[in-house]
This record gives sequence, C-alpha cells and structure tokens, in this order.
Amino acid sequence: MIVRDISFQSPQENILFDEVLWSLAESGQGEACLRFWESSVYFIVLGRIGKPEQDIDLIAAQKDQIPVLRRASGGGTVVQGPGCLNYSLILPKNLDAKLPDIRKSYDFILNKVVKVISQFGCPCQYFPISDIALLDSEKKFSGNAQKRGRHFILHHGTILYDFDLNQIPQYLKMPKDIPSYRQNRPHTDFVSNIPISVIEFKRLMAQEFSAIQTIDQVFGLENQLLQQFLTRKLP
Repeated sequence: MIVRDISFQSPQENILFDEVLWSLAESGQGEACLRFWESSVYFIVLGRIGKPEQDIDLIAAQKDQIPVLRRASGGGTVVQGPGCLNYSLILPKNLDAKLPDIRKSYDFILNKVVKVISQFGCPCQYFPISDIALLDSEKKFSGNAQKRGRHFILHHGTILYDFDLNQIPQYLKMPKDIPSYRQNRPHTDFVSNIPISVIEFKRLMAQEFSAIQTIDQVFGLENQLLQQFLTRKLP
C-alpha cells in the first residue's frame, strides 16, 4: 500500500480524486492506497443518496456561495474546509476476512483509527456504524462512509482538528436519522475538534495500515480520468 498526500485547489477535484483512485484499483490499473487531503475552502458534500432540501439550508449556502457537491460513497451530509483532515483508504476486499462485510469492515478500519488517535492522549471510541467520538463526552470528531466495488472498497473518513464548528449549524439542518448516542444534541454540542499533530497522525496511520511509500503527484492516467469525472454534473 502507498500513501498519496495530495490536496487540490477545488473541492470538486478533492472529492473526485478519491473516486479516480478507487476506479483505477477496481479496474486493475491502480493499487491499494491511503490518501490524505484537506480543503482550503468551505464546501458542503452530500452522500450518494442525500437530499439537499432535507439536509442543507440552501438559502444560506447560496447566499455565502458555498459549493454543494455529492460524493460517490454513502453517509450523511457534512461541511468540509480548513481544519478538517480527510483520509481515504482504497483497500482490496481480500486484505482481511472482515472487509467483504460492510459492518465488519467499519469495525476493522475504525478500530485502527481509534488506536492511532488514542496515542495523542484522546481516549475515543468507535460508534457503529461509522462514527468515532471522544470517550468521555461522546462528542463526534470523525465521520466515515464507503463505496464498495467487486474487488476494492473506498473508505472516506474525516478528522476534525481545527475546524470552525459554527460552520456546521450555519449550513446544515438537523439530520432525520441520528445515532442514539447523539441524544438529540444540536450540532455544536455533538461535534468536537481533537488536539492532534496532523503530520504525526499521517505517519501513524501509514504505519497502522502498512503503507510504505509516499507519493504526492498526479499521474497521466489519473489526471485523464479526473478530467472525465469533472465533466459530470455535481451534485
């Protein structure tokens, strides 16, 4: 497995490059990887079946010119931007016996992330199916989602470490489906930043997932496919 530490200028490119890496792996032209990226601008991204009118204050987003995009994976609607680190895993299903099963795959991946985060003195817990939250306050700092193919899975994850949490209630409505541990808390009472070193987090994640080489450039076939994906209407 390799590390791809690549952030693009536009939210669209950042979202779609994960799908490029997954598509190439699924077609036999790519390989397993761990990617890190962070957006320099705020934007909103819906899950594969999310509904903008249900999840987003569209008037506020339009007024502030906040882009609204859609990703290929499932999961809920989130606000992205500076201080929100993204990690993406392109994993072959045959890597571990848990990966072919979606619930077991979250258990396999997120308990590894919990192990990494705990090394920063932040006791945390995996809350099925796709959250990681602080152990004492049960405040969420990581949301996750997947796109699954025949041979590979694409796993998206976020880590809030220095994010402006007020951006969340400014643009997102209270979701209809909420986990029981949330206990109907509003956004700002439910989410939290955690004090991590981004550089050290990347190093520990690479170590945990046995990723041995870092590549921070985009190759010809990847760029060609990315440009094709950018022609699609988003969302």
